[in-house]
Amino acid sequence: MAHFAKLDENNIVLEVHVVNNDVLDPSNEEASGIAFLTEWSGGHSNWKQTSYNSNFRKSYCGIGWSYNPVVNVFIAPQPFPSWSLDSNFDWKPPTPRPEEGDWRWNEETLSWLEITE
Repeated sequence: MAHFAKLDENNIVLEVHVVNNDVLDPSNEEASGIAFLTEWSGGHSNWKQTSYNSNFRKSYCGIGWSYNPVVNVFIAPQPFPSWSLDSNFDWKPPTPRPEEGDWRWNEETLSWLEITE
């Protein structure tokens, strides 16, 4: 089985579909999967293969993720406006999360709040 992301015109993931191996060409799995899905979907041709095991394109994507064609990776949605993307394409808060305890990010104060309940 191979997994493919259906992308909109801005490379945002709309859907993720599984394609059975018997319709894929092992010598070019992605191209054959895209050809199959383009026909199956009635002509939508903006598809990218995503790795369920995160073996390529950084991460297995989901709806709302974006595909960056320059670096060939899927990027998760930004969790908070203050967070920035690092060189590994991971979202990072303005201050690191404390290592011990349970914490949640507070965007209003731009700080971590300990969960005590």
